[in-house]
Amino acid sequence: MPQLTGDRPFVTDAGMETDLIFNRGLELPDFAAFVLLEDAVGTRELVDYYEGFYAIALEHDLGLILDTPTWRANRDWGERLGYDATKLADANRRWADIIAELRAAWSAQAPIVLDGLIGPRGDGYVPGAQMSAGEAAAYHAEQIATFAQTPVDMVTALTMNYAEEAVGVARAAAEHGLPAAISFTVETDGRLPTGQPLGEAIDQVESETAAAPAYFMVNCAHPTHFEHVLAEDGAWRERIRGIRANASTMSHAELDQAEALDAGDPAELAAGYERLRAHLPNLTVLGGCCGTDRRHVAAVCERLV
Repeated sequence: MPQLTGDRPFVTDAGMETDLIFNRGLELPDFAAFVLLEDAVGTRELVDYYEGFYAIALEHDLGLILDTPTWRANRDWGERLGYDATKLADANRRWADIIAELRAAWSAQAPIVLDGLIGPRGDGYVPGAQMSAGEAAAYHAEQIATFAQTPVDMVTALTMNYAEEAVGVARAAAEHGLPAAISFTVETDGRLPTGQPLGEAIDQVESETAAAPAYFMVNCAHPTHFEHVLAEDGAWRERIRGIRANASTMSHAELDQAEALDAGDPAELAAGYERLRAHLPNLTVLGGCCGTDRRHVAAVCERLV
């Protein structure tokens, strides 16, 4: 994958769901963007959203990782939203085709990686009922197998909040021949919601998958929540290539209760990324998460690139 070679960073998108809800006025049941496939206006808004990050990539001569909006498009969330297995697989395939069409139109000017987005089986903030690694592999293999039949180049598991589920995703991706990025979320103390240290979680995934992930990321946390963890020694830091931070300094519990968007300060967030980069020698993937939009990602790129 091109984001693993050379010196050119790659940009991702930002807080897709919060941008669509709070900035664009769209309704996303259960925080699910993939349902916009059935809404012509929503689909156009989502394509416009993607175009903003493509413009950032062009402005700074960066690559672009183009995600499917399928963070919620797995079995349990699909059933809650009225999608049976056939309809859900079709939604994953159709979104892969849509981003492939965008790449066909854009890629002559920037390198673009197509990414099938995987989300947690449960709540992104709370581990809840945890699966074993084997159970997680079987569960997520359904969505990953669908992506393996599409033009996507890789899959990324965002907002993983316990190591066993991440292990399962990595195993399922390897079984279906797709590179995988594993992105953990952390609490304000820099630990996973289970209390496990970030470095320990990365080491567990590495040891239980024969180092299968292409790389690791951290998402859905503000830089101040985990920069002190990255200051610690450990070879695991070399495996982190991406950051998709929140704009807000609120905890997950506070964000869950918030009725208004906390968009933070793009310049302050960019400064946080600069501090993180000092501890991450292989940081090449830059994006955002909850509360962020193209302004935040643009500020990060202007500061770091």
